[in-house]
Amino acid sequence: MHRIIFRIGVALCAALPAAGVLAQTYPSQPIKLVVPYTPGTGMDIIARTVGPKLSERLGQPVIVENKLIASNLYRSVPFNPLSDFAPISLAAWGTLLLTANPNKNIKSLADLIARAKANPGKLTYSSPGVGTPHHMSMELLKDLTGVSLLHVPYKGSAGALTDLISGEIDVAFVPIHVAMPYVQAGRLTALAVGSAKRQPNAPGIPTLQELGVKGADVDMWYAFMAPKGTPATVVSRLDAELRAILALPEIKAGFDKQGMDAASSSPEELNALMRRDNARWAAIIRKNNITAE
Repeated sequence: MHRIIFRIGVALCAALPAAGVLAQTYPSQPIKLVVPYTPGTGMDIIARTVGPKLSERLGQPVIVENKLIASNLYRSVPFNPLSDFAPISLAAWGTLLLTANPNKNIKSLADLIARAKANPGKLTYSSPGVGTPHHMSMELLKDLTGVSLLHVPYKGSAGALTDLISGEIDVAFVPIHVAMPYVQAGRLTALAVGSAKRQPNAPGIPTLQELGVKGADVDMWYAFMAPKGTPATVVSRLDAELRAILALPEIKAGFDKQGMDAASSSPEELNALMRRDNARWAAIIRKNNITAE
């Protein structure tokens, strides 16, 4: 079984104190935030927003480094996300919106399910790539509703969205802050939000669970981690500082503009969430024989 990162396709922002740093003197040198995805993505925005505040509070420079190290679906990776990192805190939640091209006559989740069952494997859905939250969320929805859809993976979000809007693709999960301007302009049809509750920015759109798809909470989460073996006192210090930063009104407002809800947690709460989602997504990957290689 492939190693599964704690939330498929979702960021690890790792606060990396230098090896050998004593807890009582921490931090005595610059701190590196490693973002395992490209600039401009949700996790990169989090790191570059929180980084300056963390630098102010700790009195050391905070350097953001983008380095693709996702292990979610790959057989050959140098780490295990459940055992090789020390959880610090949640950073934010992100919401996906289930959408359809308006010319496809899919006005509701019920329409989508009926059409998919009548034409197994004929309707298409796009994603930014295999293993992304958009992909895995649709695979979960397929499992929970018993339908068959054809996955069309793209190399990034732009193509997946463009072809959905043009009608080359029938349906897709899209981050809510990206989708809503197109919904309001009549270029996409909103079917349901993937979060456990309705979103303040789109209160009229029901959740998947409201529509009878139990267990279909597909919110994305982002978190800060440290290397395995980081002293507990350092983890506790970082947790306290991050909690304070993530509670700031300007941080919450900045995240909200990007379609993310600022959040924090204890290391223990984050560890529990990691293990829950690891088991959940591993089951989906195993059942559907999904691999990125």
